[in-house]
Amino acid sequence: MLPIARRTALAALLLLIIPVLTLLWGWQWQPGSDSRWLKAMYWVTETVTQPWGLITHVVLFCWFLWCLRFRLKAALVLFALLGGAILLGQGAKSVIKEQVQAPRPYVVWLEKSRSVPVEQFYNLKRKERSELVARQLEKETQIPAWLRSHWQNETGFAFPSGHTMFAASWALLAVGLLWPRRRVVTIVVLMVWACAVMSSRMLLGMHWPRDLIAATVISWLLVTLACWLTQRLCGPLAPPREEQVEIAERHDSEG
Repeated sequence: MLPIARRTALAALLLLIIPVLTLLWGWQWQPGSDSRWLKAMYWVTETVTQPWGLITHVVLFCWFLWCLRFRLKAALVLFALLGGAILLGQGAKSVIKEQVQAPRPYVVWLEKSRSVPVEQFYNLKRKERSELVARQLEKETQIPAWLRSHWQNETGFAFPSGHTMFAASWALLAVGLLWPRRRVVTIVVLMVWACAVMSSRMLLGMHWPRDLIAATVISWLLVTLACWLTQRLCGPLAPPREEQVEIAERHDSEG
């Protein structure tokens, strides 16, 4: 348990660098950023948004299964644990959002620029919120049409970030499960992807730095538990002797 917690904690600290620095810097979201850069961030965030998030989940699970070389029974256990960690995180996110009821940055901006009170906005039903965003921004040239559409689809509360929880969970799962097999490329790619998703949520006016920090901490707790259960139910995460030869050969060829 302790080795798993140590390496996932280190990875979580790396993920926290961007939101913590942003919080300390006092950065506040404002419209008017370069539209091409924002559009790139939008496509990053779409890898987590449904239905693409489900595709991402399935692809990553299949890749994890290949990397771990689990047999059918163990694979089913792993699938249940990985899916459970992600779903539990999303469920916890929904409960916390309803309790904290923190407004999104773009909603605060609507209050300041369009005199739409935050409390009034969230007293509306979701469909009515979406219609309100569409009406208020119909002639707004600072906000691209695709971003307006994204806002219309995401009118819930901000704290914590569900997108961050999804991406951070997979990145931390990679560190927890794949590090013993030295899948360094996979780990780096998923860590960079998670950081990009987290950054996109702030740049698109969807989340504050604190939302990302809370989501990452929750993900770390859930992933550490999931990795420990995987080890308990499926056996040691360290690869068997015959696979260690393959890992050494792969490492030598990459070096």
